[in-house]
Order: sequence, then structure tokens, then C-alpha cells
Amino acid sequence: MIDSLPNVEEIDFQKYLQILQRRWLPAVGIFGVIVTAASVYAFSLKPTYEAQGSVLIKSDNTYSLTGLGENLGRIQALTQEGSPLETQAKIVTSVPVIQETIKSLNLEDKEGKPIEIEALVKKLKVKGAVGTDVLEISYTDDDPKLAAQVVNKVIDLYINRNVTDNQAEAISARKFIWKQLPEREQAVKQEELTLRKFKEDNKVLVLQEEASNAVTTISQLETEITKAQADLVEVERKLVNLRSQAKVQSEQAATYADLSQIKGTQDVLTQLQQAESLLKVEKTRFQPGHPAVINLEEKVAALKGLLNERTQQITGSNKSVPEGNIQIGELRQELIGELISTENQYNGLSAKISQLQRAKVNYQQRAQILPKLEQTQRELERRLKAAQTTYETLLTKLQEVDVAQNQKVGNARIISSALVPSKPSGPRRIIFIGAGAAAGIILGIITAFGLDLVDRSLKTVKEAKELFKYTLLGVIPNVSKRARNRSSLDVVEAGIPRIATDFTHYPLGDAYQMLRANLKFLSSDHELRSFTITSSISKEGKSEVAANLALAMTQVGRKVLIVDADMRHPIQHHIWYLNNNIGLSNLLVEQMESDKVIQEVMPNLFVLPSGVLPPNPLALLDSMRMSALVDEFVRDYDFVIFDTPALAGTADAAVIGNLTDGTLLVVRPGVIDYASANAAKGFLTQTSQKVLGIVINGVNVKREPDSYFYYNLNNLESTTASKSASNDSVLVKVK
Repeated sequence: MIDSLPNVEEIDFQKYLQILQRRWLPAVGIFGVIVTAASVYAFSLKPTYEAQGSVLIKSDNTYSLTGLGENLGRIQALTQEGSPLETQAKIVTSVPVIQETIKSLNLEDKEGKPIEIEALVKKLKVKGAVGTDVLEISYTDDDPKLAAQVVNKVIDLYINRNVTDNQAEAISARKFIWKQLPEREQAVKQEELTLRKFKEDNKVLVLQEEASNAVTTISQLETEITKAQADLVEVERKLVNLRSQAKVQSEQAATYADLSQIKGTQDVLTQLQQAESLLKVEKTRFQPGHPAVINLEEKVAALKGLLNERTQQITGSNKSVPEGNIQIGELRQELIGELISTENQYNGLSAKISQLQRAKVNYQQRAQILPKLEQTQRELERRLKAAQTTYETLLTKLQEVDVAQNQKVGNARIISSALVPSKPSGPRRIIFIGAGAAAGIILGIITAFGLDLVDRSLKTVKEAKELFKYTLLGVIPNVSKRARNRSSLDVVEAGIPRIATDFTHYPLGDAYQMLRANLKFLSSDHELRSFTITSSISKEGKSEVAANLALAMTQVGRKVLIVDADMRHPIQHHIWYLNNNIGLSNLLVEQMESDKVIQEVMPNLFVLPSGVLPPNPLALLDSMRMSALVDEFVRDYDFVIFDTPALAGTADAAVIGNLTDGTLLVVRPGVIDYASANAAKGFLTQTSQKVLGIVINGVNVKREPDSYFYYNLNNLESTTASKSASNDSVLVKVK
């Protein structure tokens, strides 16, 4: 889908030019008044003189040389957009400086009173030279000597005030430093004490080295733990094997080994073994109840009790020890010894690993708190350093301000003092006159457009066409009075021209011939012979158009009748110098013969005046008699033209229009307004009139933007040249 192009309203420059052409007189009047007023004002001004001096704004060079107090009185802006020169310019025009200037020079007004501060500031200008640190100070006055004195005095006061302000700043800074020094010194001591207490409480020497050592130690401990755990696994495996071979638990191995080494226990065990062996032999020989068997059983029981008693004494436990573990062989004793040694090695490795892990945990815990301790230490050190820096800075600044207080140097020095001006600097009269001319042009244009906006009349042919939307049949140019008088055109007292016999040599003649030709070609079926000519309001020239159109028709040999049907304000009898005692009204009322009333004013041109004015013209026009007369006129003449009243307020034209072949509407720009035109158009539409077209009358050719006319404009001033000459030929073109 293609997007439609936006509607762009074209600027009609021709339209604006036409407005200026129509309203040139008030525009020129306004322009003349303003330029005259500006000129009078410019020449009434007295000459003024401007004295100028310059000051360099800089940092204090003395401070730069000594290296002390260099920040006192420094000129700098607080914001990115601000300029130090602008700040100093405000100081130059401050109230204290201006007041002292007025007092020192004893400046007074016309009444002998000290001049107002605003009056002096208004004539005092202070600005910074672009791209430099120079402040330009100027003063304008009628007296050149006074102008120079004011500038030099302002500069002197500004520099003295700058020096005083710098000294006051140094004194104020010294008081502040003296007040702050004890507090800053106490703050340094307090921060030192806090840092020392922190190190003592947390046993801190050098935290960075301690953190590095802690990381190394933890790594070493992890290595040792890993190695010890590997050894422990090997020892544990060996211990399991020894326990399996020695067939004894680790905790019993030492006990069994001790029992094997005690002689008394071994002797009892030997006797017990012998008694048990003998008992087994005797049981094979004797019955269980035999005395020998009983004695041996009692002996075995006694020996067991004795052996159990001795083992309990040795083991310290009430549990009995199997006989096989009391007497152990040499190999088993070696295995038990090795088992005990391995057990001791296992326990040692376990203890070592536990100790290493505890040490690792301790180092890890310490390493975890080291960052926090380090952060706290850094913060305390920063606070201490800040306190020390502040204290040291205050001591340094104290020395600086002591030096600065004794220096009588400011941030400004004079580059050039003001000289007495020899030539006036103003006012420039040409500027005031030029400004007045510019203002006059602008206000003149505004006046022209304002008047044209207030004026609601139709102004151009184009506006008339766009409003009525009827066929444009003819455009009648306006002819100046001088051109009329120099031609053979007769002018009557009413101001309506009558075309004379040299009609064809006059530009109006060609315009009416074109109108006649356009009427001829309106209908291809039958020729239009009767016409009603009217206008929206009076004074649009409908009677003039009717008369001139009739005369144009007679130039081609046609018999034409002009009927003055305007029985309210008739004009045709004035145009043709006729008597209006009898006319149309008499024909309608008295049933007279038309030949007795109609008068021939020129060959083939006949006029029927309106006659005596009746009290009710519409009743006469809207009658059967009028309809019969129209048919009679059309039968007897080639063309019949009815001059009717304007449409405003009457229906006469509408009644006559229904009896003729059509209506011609005469429109005169500059006379008719939009409201009347719209009312007339609505009335024609409502009454179903057959409007043949419109005739634009009284058109100013020079003010028409469109090409409705093509002819030599000299024809409007003179009619002495031959019509056949190409340079003086006349042609009226209707768009």
C-alpha cells in the first residue's frame, strides 16, 4: 500500500503582493509616520562620549614567587558554565564600588542631588574581552572628561577593594586555623592511641607478613597431614595382619605377653597342665568316683583357681584368661611384641594427625579474621593519616596566611587607564533611522494585512469565481477617469459611462465584444435572445453592463432593446438622456402601445425607460401583462436586455429571470462582500434561476495576479493609435 503524500499548502506570494498593492496607501502612511518620528528623535539626541579602560584579572604573582598563600584570592568559577570574568564584572558594578565612585567624584543630577546608583550603572559597561583575562570597563556621558574620570575611579576602587578583600580573607583564615589547630592535634593523638590499642588487643605486628606466613604454614600442615594419613593407612593394614597372626587383640597383647614372662604363673600353669594330663590318664584307668580321680580333679580345680587369681592380679580384671594365652610361644611372643609396637606406631600417627589438624584449624581461623583485622587496621591508619595530613596542612597554611596577611597585592592590575575621548561615540542617527524604517515596513505590512483581513469584500476575479462557481462570461476592466476623459466616452453625473461611436477603439469595447461572443456560444440548440441583468447589491455596475452589452450587440447589426425593469432606482434614462415620464410601468398599467413608449437612441438600439415609479413594482412585474410584453419584445427585437434591481431585499430580478432565457449576474470586486455574495447565490439557487454566468465588472487590471487580460496597458491611457497597429491592439481574454 502506497502512503499518500501529506497535503502541503503552497504559499501564494501573488496573493500577498496583491494585498500590499490594494493597501499601499495606509501602509506607506504608517511607514512615513514611523520613519519621520525616528528621524526627529535621532536628530534630537545629544552627542555622547565613551571612555574606556582595561584591567587584567590574574592570580597573585607574589604568592607564586613565595609559594605561600597561592590559593588565597584565586579567581575561578564554581560552575562549568560560569566565568571568573563575569564574577569580577559583577563586583565592579556592585553597590559599594558605585556608591564610593559617586561620593568621590561628587556626581550630582540636574537638581543638585547625588545621582542614583541605577543611573550610573546604566551608562557603565563592564565586559570580558573574548579569549583573554582582560576586563574592559567603559562609561558613556555627555561630558568626555567626566566619562574618563568615572572609569578611572571605578578601576581604582575595584583594585583597592580587591586588595582589602584578599587581606580580610587571610585574617579570617588565620583565625580559623588557630581555632582548629588544638582540635586537630588532639585528633591525631586519639587516632594514634586507637591504632596502638588495636594492635595490642589483636597481637598484630605486620598483618601482611602474618597472612603470607599463615598461608604457607597451612599448606605445609596439609602436606604433613596427607603424609601422616598415608603412613597411618599402612600401619593400620600391618596391624590387622599382626592381629590375625597373633590371634589376640591389641589391648590384650601386652597382658598375655606379661603373663608368659612371669615365672610363678608359668609354674602354676605347668603344674596344672601336669595334673590335667595325669587326670586324663587316671580316668582311663578308674571310674569317675575313684578316689584317685577325685583327688586329681580337686588338684586341677585348685590349680586353676590359683592360676586365675594370679592372672587377675596381673591383668587387673575379673575376666579369666584362656590357658593358651598364658603360656605363649617364642614366635607368638615376637608377633605380639611387633603387634604392640605397631599399635604404638598407629596411636602415634593418629595423635600426630589430630595435632596437625588442630594446628591447621587454628591457622585457618586466624587467616579468616586477618582480612577483617587488616581492613580495620587500614581504616585506623587512614584516619590517622587524614588527621596527620589535616594537622600538617593547617600548620602550613598558618605560615602562608601570615605571609599573605602582610602582602598588599590583589588579583587585578591596570592595563590601560581611560583617556578623555576626543570624538563622540553616539548616538548613531543612521541606526535609529534604519530601525525606524524597518519598524515602519513591518508595521506598514501588518497594517495592510490587518485592513485586508477586516475587509470582507471580494477583491479579485479569482475569489469571485471560487465563491459563485458560475461560468465566467466576461471581465470588464476598470478605466481611470483620465482615460475616460481623453477618449470619446461620455460620462454622466451619476458616474456611469455611455459608450460612444468609437466604441471599438476603447478597451472596454473589446471586453464587451468578448462578453457578447461568449453569450452567443452558451447554447448550441437555439440562440439566447432575452437576458436579465442583475447584481447581488447596488453599485456593482449592472446598468452600465446592460447598456454597454446592448451597444456591443448593435455593432454586429443586431436590433437590441434595453428594458429598464428597475422600478425602484432606475438609471437607464440617465445614461441615454431620456425622459422617464412614461415607460414600462405605463405599458403594464395603462395598456399603451409599446411603440409609443420605446425610444431609439442609436441605430438598432432602443430603450424602454422604467416610467413612473409604482408603489408595488413586484406586483406589476409578476403579471400576465409582463409575460405578454416579454414575448412581444422577443418577437420584435433580436435581443432584449432587462436591467433589474439588485437581488438584495427584492425579488424583481427573480421574477424577470423566469420570463427570460437566463440571468447574467454582475459582480464588482471591492464593492460586494462575502455575506452579500453568499446570500445572493443562495437566493438564486432557492428560486431555481437559470444563471447563464457572471460578469466581473470594474476589475483593476494591474492588481490581478492571473492572466485574464492580454493587451497593451497604454490603451488605458490613450485611444489615438490605430486598432490595426500590433503594439496597440486590444484583446480581452476570459479564462
